[in-house]
Amino acid sequence: MTGEASVDFRVHPDQYRHWRLACAGPVATLTMDVAEQGGLTSGYELKMNSYDLGVDIELYDAVQRLRFEHPEVAVVVLTSGKDKIFSAGANIRMLAAASHPWKVNFCKFTNETRNGIEDATAHSGQTYLAALNGTASGGGYELALACEHIMLIDDRSSAVSLPELPLLGVLPGTGGLTRVTDKRHVRRDLADYFSTRPEGISGQKAVSWRLVDEAVPRARWEETVAERARELAGRSTRPAGATGIELTPLDKTRTGEEISYPNVTARLDRDRGVAEITVRGPGRGGPASIGAVHEQGAAFWALAMTRELDDLILDLRANELELGTWVLRTAGDPQQVLAYDQLLLDAREDWLANEIVGYLKRTFKRLDVTSRSLIALIEPGSCFAGSLLDLALAADRSFQLAGVFEEADPAADPATITVGPMNLGPLPMSNGLTRLQTRYLGDEPGLAAVEKRAGEALAAEDAEQLGLVTFAPDDIDWEEEVRIAVEERASFSPDALTGLEANYRFPGPETLETKIFGRLTAWQNWIFNRPNAAGPDGALRRFGTGQRADFDRKRV
Repeated sequence: MTGEASVDFRVHPDQYRHWRLACAGPVATLTMDVAEQGGLTSGYELKMNSYDLGVDIELYDAVQRLRFEHPEVAVVVLTSGKDKIFSAGANIRMLAAASHPWKVNFCKFTNETRNGIEDATAHSGQTYLAALNGTASGGGYELALACEHIMLIDDRSSAVSLPELPLLGVLPGTGGLTRVTDKRHVRRDLADYFSTRPEGISGQKAVSWRLVDEAVPRARWEETVAERARELAGRSTRPAGATGIELTPLDKTRTGEEISYPNVTARLDRDRGVAEITVRGPGRGGPASIGAVHEQGAAFWALAMTRELDDLILDLRANELELGTWVLRTAGDPQQVLAYDQLLLDAREDWLANEIVGYLKRTFKRLDVTSRSLIALIEPGSCFAGSLLDLALAADRSFQLAGVFEEADPAADPATITVGPMNLGPLPMSNGLTRLQTRYLGDEPGLAAVEKRAGEALAAEDAEQLGLVTFAPDDIDWEEEVRIAVEERASFSPDALTGLEANYRFPGPETLETKIFGRLTAWQNWIFNRPNAAGPDGALRRFGTGQRADFDRKRV
């Protein structure tokens, strides 16, 4: 897209242009009312509640704030502020004009937001209810599919549809096909028909085909939505009478050479195509109790660090496309990281502790699906322990220094890594396994050997022998081996590296999430880049012109 903007993912409800959030006891209503002239970039109008990245950034922020700022909310009703239309999905003019990288990042972020909605229902006790008071097509229906319960107004005109194939020559880009079959359990032949029918399916047929859960006459609409929200709220595990914490604005500084926050810094080396990321451990001991965590709120280290890392990942993905290698470091006291982890795990019954651990899980998942080469460097002064060890386990390669840098600081303590309770279950990947289980897939003795030494500070020789790191060079070879690894990465095709990394990062079971990111997203992005969709005579560019697309009929 010409004039594509530098994207800032920070937003506040006071700045929302496209959503309205209203909370009334256990029920929140999130109303989509997209401003037609409020596109993130120029050249298109967001008609019929169609959306672009800016609309979804607000949605992501709202989902996060509902989890942290509104523990009293048990049900979120997702609906439209426009008459007879829920959402027309992603804006076609935006997609037709966008560059391929923009489309990829847009689809990926939107997928992650949908997954976050499902995660809130599954793990936070906040059930999402889609109240479709008008037609939901394309991405609009995909948004509804992320909700636990879907209600469609039965007014003889409103329908649900996935019209991307017949109208645009592409596929639903945010999990629609996978959720129709794997989540809604729509029969394959019916799903095939549904996805080739531009006008969609409405009324009781949509119910009988499992595309929605109920179709409600307009005369009983508001009453039935309220009734269903009360029923779902009654099943929730959200705490009664709890007080939320405010997600205060991030303290962020961005220059052409560096992005910095109090706990996370990225140095941008454009000549080498590298972002050197350092995550700092807590600067002091953890609070004495979970009550003190509530008092600290957004300043609590684990939450503050996670918010900063989340924002950094999104910033680099959207705005720094040529920084293809991310070098990951940590700095701090490993024992303090482990203490913060233990405080959260001991209080998992507390709603805030549960939300912080869940947010850390989702942020590391965002790292997993990022199309950048990840290299972890474990040096003296590092704190790759517990939750922060998962950064190294997420990397494509890891280097741990054997010994110390003799010339720089011969008296330093050698670099160690420590497996903690956080690495043994609370932070699963999209495949449902921990990063340790994924690393030792098919090697149960290897995994057992690592688990046996949990809690032990492992020097480079032991870590390498156990298979926890890739290489353990000494200080004589360190600089050269790291340099070669980084320069070699920069010499390869970025497209091939993206495919390589995506294949190797998710061995083991296939889940709804791995299908969406590993299969659907990959094929969708390939299709988006093909002439049949994006070429001058393709369906995306000819949509709305009255001309039919001119397809190359060869199957490949």
